[in-house]
Amino acid sequence: MTQYIMRRLVLFVPTLLLATGMIFTILRVIPGDVAALIVTAGGEGKFNERAYREVRRQLELDKPIPVQYALWLADALRGDFGRSYWSKTEVRDELLERLPVTLELALAAPLLALLLGVPLGVVSAVKQNSPVDYLARATAITGLSVPHFWLGIVLILVLANYFDWVVPLRYAELWEDPRTNISQMVWPVIVLGTTFTALLARVTRSAMLEVLRSEYIRTARAKGLRPLAVVGRHGLRNALLPIVTVFGAQLGALISGAVVTERVFNVPGMGRYFVESVFVRDFPVVQAVVLLIALAYLIVNLVIDLTYAWLDPRIRYT
Repeated sequence: MTQYIMRRLVLFVPTLLLATGMIFTILRVIPGDVAALIVTAGGEGKFNERAYREVRRQLELDKPIPVQYALWLADALRGDFGRSYWSKTEVRDELLERLPVTLELALAAPLLALLLGVPLGVVSAVKQNSPVDYLARATAITGLSVPHFWLGIVLILVLANYFDWVVPLRYAELWEDPRTNISQMVWPVIVLGTTFTALLARVTRSAMLEVLRSEYIRTARAKGLRPLAVVGRHGLRNALLPIVTVFGAQLGALISGAVVTERVFNVPGMGRYFVESVFVRDFPVVQAVVLLIALAYLIVNLVIDLTYAWLDPRIRYT
C-alpha cells in the first residue's frame, strides 16, 4: 500500500506539469494580446507602441514561452503565483480569500447528493417497477437533463416573484455569520447538487439491481435475515464500488459547475474569479486556478482508489 501511494504521489509531478504547461501555452497562442488590452485600457483608449513594449517587458511576455513557463514554475514552487495584471493584488492572497467559499459549496453539494441520491437509488431498486420506482427514475432523469445555469436562473425568478428573495450583494462568511451564510448558500448548493444527486441515484439503482439478483442475496434472504440487513449490509456494501467511482469522478466536475453557479448567485468564490480572469486574459490567475484544480483532481482520485481496498478486501495494492 505504501509503495502504491508513493508511486501515485510521484505521478503528481508530470501530471501537474502537463496540465499547467498546456494552459500556459494555450493562453499565449490564442488570438488576443493582454498587453494591448492593458495599454488601451480594455480597448477604450489609444494604442501606444512604446507603452506596449514596456508592458510586455514588465510582464515578461517578450520572452520565449518555455522561459516564461520556467520562471512561473520556479515562483509557483515557492508559493508565489504572481500579481493580477488588472487588480495588481497578489493572486495567492485572492485565492486564500476565495478558496473557503468554493470549498463550502463543493463540499456541501456532494453531501446533499449522498444524503438524497443513494437512498433514492436504493429505494428505487428495492421497489423495482413500482410507482415509487417510476417516480424516482423520472426525478433522476429530470435532474440529469436540467443545466445548472437554467435551474439557477429559474430558481432566482421563483424566489424573487413569490418569496421576495433576491441574490445578496454582500457575502457573509460562515465563521462570522453562520445563519446568514447558510441562507445564502442553500440555493447554490441545491442547484449544484441536483445533477450530482440524480446521477448518484441512477448509478445506485443500477448497481443495487445487479447485486440484489446475486446468489448470496437469495441465500441471505433464505437464512431469514431482516430485509434491512439484506439490503444494507449485504446489498449496498457490495454495490458501493461503482457508486464510489462515479462519486469521485463527479467531485472534480463540481468545480466546473461551481463556475456557473457562483456567477449566477453572485458567490465570490474561485469559480467566479476564474471566469472573470479568463475574460480579461489575466494569466497569473488562470494559471494558479488550473494548478489547484489539477491538484484537487489528483488527490480525489488517489483517495477513491485507496477506498476500494477498504470496501472490498479482495482488492490489495502491492
